[in-house]
Formats: sequence, C-alpha cells, structure tokens
Amino acid sequence: MTTDPARGPVDPVRADRGGALPPKVQRLVPALTSAIVFGLLLGLVIVAVAPAGHHTRNTGTTMTGMNTSNTATTDAGPFDIELGEFYIKPSSITVAPGQKIELRVRNAGKVEHNLALEGKDPKVIPPGGSTTLTWDDVSKSTQAWCTVPGHKEAGMLLDIRVAGDSAGGHTTEADKSSSDNSAKIDFTAKPAPDWKPYDPTLKPAPGGARHDITLDVEEKEMDVAPGVKQRMWTFGGQVPGPTLRGKVGDVFTVTLVNKGTMPHSIDFHASKVAPNVEMRAIKPGEKLTYQFKADYAGIYYYHCGVAPMLHHIANGMYGALIVDPPDLAPVAQEFVVEQAELYTGPAGQPGDLKKMMAEQADAVVFNGYVNQYVHKPVAVRKGERVRVWVLNAGINENSSFHVIGTIFDTVYKEGSYLLRPDARKGGSQALDLMPAQGGFVEFTLDRDGTYPFVTHKLAPAHKGAMGIFQVGGGQ
Repeated sequence: MTTDPARGPVDPVRADRGGALPPKVQRLVPALTSAIVFGLLLGLVIVAVAPAGHHTRNTGTTMTGMNTSNTATTDAGPFDIELGEFYIKPSSITVAPGQKIELRVRNAGKVEHNLALEGKDPKVIPPGGSTTLTWDDVSKSTQAWCTVPGHKEAGMLLDIRVAGDSAGGHTTEADKSSSDNSAKIDFTAKPAPDWKPYDPTLKPAPGGARHDITLDVEEKEMDVAPGVKQRMWTFGGQVPGPTLRGKVGDVFTVTLVNKGTMPHSIDFHASKVAPNVEMRAIKPGEKLTYQFKADYAGIYYYHCGVAPMLHHIANGMYGALIVDPPDLAPVAQEFVVEQAELYTGPAGQPGDLKKMMAEQADAVVFNGYVNQYVHKPVAVRKGERVRVWVLNAGINENSSFHVIGTIFDTVYKEGSYLLRPDARKGGSQALDLMPAQGGFVEFTLDRDGTYPFVTHKLAPAHKGAMGIFQVGGGQ
C-alpha cells in the first residue's frame, strides 16, 4: 500500500492503471492500520510473558546457512554446526551436564576441516562434506576446535558451556594463546660455534631452456635466531626455499612432493596458470606437477597458498625465482636477499598465527635468520661490481633496502630499470619494496672496510634485518 499526495492511498495493483482506492475503502485505512499495530503489540506482550518452562532451541545456524544467533542452547542436541574459513557457527553451545551431545557438522569451506573435543580424535571433513559427532558425558565447560594447524588460532573454536558451570568455556588451558609462552629472541646473543649461515651467493642461470625441479615439502625444527628453534614448514628443507633461475622464454616443470603432515601447495608469481589446477593443495604423500613458461623478467615470489596462507608463508614456505632480463649485464658478484618476518610460537613449535594476523612481528630477518650476516659478514671484493637481488617475502612489513657507505648506480624494480649509469650521473640510496615485490641494485665498494646493509625502516632493522658486506680484512 502506498500513498499519493494528490490521491491518498493507492493500490499498487491498480496504480499502473491510474486507479486510487475507492473512497469507502480509503475511509477504512486508518482503522485497519490501528488494528494491525494493536495486534503486533499484543503478540509481543504474549511472547514476553510466555511461561519460562516452555522450552525452545536455537541452533544459531541452520544447515542452509541462516545465522539466527552465535550461541545455541539445548539440553543434548542435535546441534547444526557449520565450519568455514575461519569460523565455527555457532561459536558456543550450552548443554545440560552429563548428557550425550549430538552435533551435525557441515564443512561449508573450501579446505578440509575437522571438529575435535579438546583437540582429541579429529575426523577430517572434506569441503562440502558433513558428519555427525557425539560426545558423551560432558560435565564441565570446555572447548572444541579444528586441529588443522593455524585454524584454531584463526578463529575455529567452539565454546561448550555446561549449564550451572560458572567457569564458562574461555578459561581452559587449551584456549591460552601460544604467545603466553612464545620463544624469546635475544638480539645480543651469538650463534653456536657450529652454526652455518644461509649462503646468499647467487649462481648464474643454468644452461638450456627447460628446467626440471623437484621441491620436497618438509616440516622440521630449525634455528631462526641464536638459541631459538621453531618448527618451520619448508621447501627443500631450508628457509628461504631454493632460489631458482632462468631466462625469458624458459619452461619450468616443478614437481612438488608433500612430505609433511598437512596439506601444502605452491604458487609461482612468475607463472600465468589456472590457480585451481597448478596451485591446488596436495595432501601428505601426494605429488603435483606445475609447469609454466617464464614470459616476463624479474625476481618473483613463490610460496605456499594453503589457508591460512600467512601462517604457511611466515612459517618458512617462501622463496625466489629469478628470470633474467634479456639485457642483463655481467657483474663480478651476485647475491640474493629475502626479507621476511618471524612470529615466534613456543620453542620448537610453529609460529604464532594470532601475532601474524595482528602484525606483531618478533623479528624481521634477511634469509631466514636474525642478524645472520652481522654474525657472518658477506665477503665482497674491492672495486668490483656487485648486484644484489632483493625480494620482500613479507608477510606484512615493507622494505627499504639500503647499503651504508655506497650509492646504487643501477636500480631495477618489478620488471623495469629505474636507474642505469648514463651522462646524468644519477644515484639511488634505497630500493623500496612492498610485500611480494622485488628487484635488484648494483654498486661498488671501493675501500676496505665493513658496509652494513639494512632495511631503512629502522625498527625492523633493529629487530634483525641487518647484515654486513666486508671488503678486505674489515676495520
């Protein structure tokens, strides 16, 4: 029913024919409106005074996806539970003490999930799949969560509140953040005598136009700072992963072998492929063949793309692929430096996803280890041209690569030269890179001495993103 200022209430069915309501009906409109309003108010009063003993159940989310509440209340179920990236709906349920609980669980996400009471005995649910879970004799408030690494921290947590238990579901030991006991980094500490740094030396592109590469995914405990070990997820057993190199037009065929305990994948930024095919996740024990032609020059990021992606990347699953520009000039020495961040979890465990999502890095590193090229400076020959390829592997920080004591006469960023030696005598002091960007700089070091290199965003530099080029014996 609408109202026309000139004609009064108008029947929408008749309006297109220019017909207003008959005068007799128009006189009834105020009375009908009052009756409707009175009826609605009376209904609200009846609901408000309904007997407390009349039991209703709100499942929070229906199996069709209707979200009516984020809390479900019943005695024993069944509860309809929806899993997705990265949530559980409803996020809490209230149950009567000591009864068997039934849950009908559906995975509405795009990756595998599960739901385990206190993290025990998970049952994998594929995307689009469903299952029924029963839990016996829950007598105190507790929690259930998805046990896939990183998923609980990303929000896949279900509070189970037992009626009459004042403790609630938020105070269990399982829900304490891993940041409470995160490994602490001492930036003044020195590595053990047998420690070896990541070799930053870059080899020339191999001959031939086809490159067949096997990358094993391994999950292993590694040193990330003096006295600090974390369980890293790696390509080729190292962080960063192996640096790959070729020329424009080369074909790369990469076989990814998952030797880990969870799904992993690989995403080459140098490729133009269908992500759902080549970049798909593979389960432990599976292999994937990823083939592409390198049509564009530059230094490109590769990384794991399994959700939550920042968890896999920041735990070490990143590396660089260099496609040489056609006019790349020869130099005396080449190095590769990849900036990334560390978000420590407990000693010997993976990094803390909550800190990753909050952008609270414990350290920023070059090639995976805190201040490693301060502890072991990179030797450079005096007066010879040096090229440093730089990749910002993120996940959150930007980078401003700078070498103290020299000036860059060549700067290449994201596939294009920004500066080259010519009559204008231009110089550059820093290469600025956002996450997933890369390039290179060229320079010479003309005197014996030590030349620090840093990100000139100085807070990250003081948190581990620092190294030294050493010419001669140093000073």
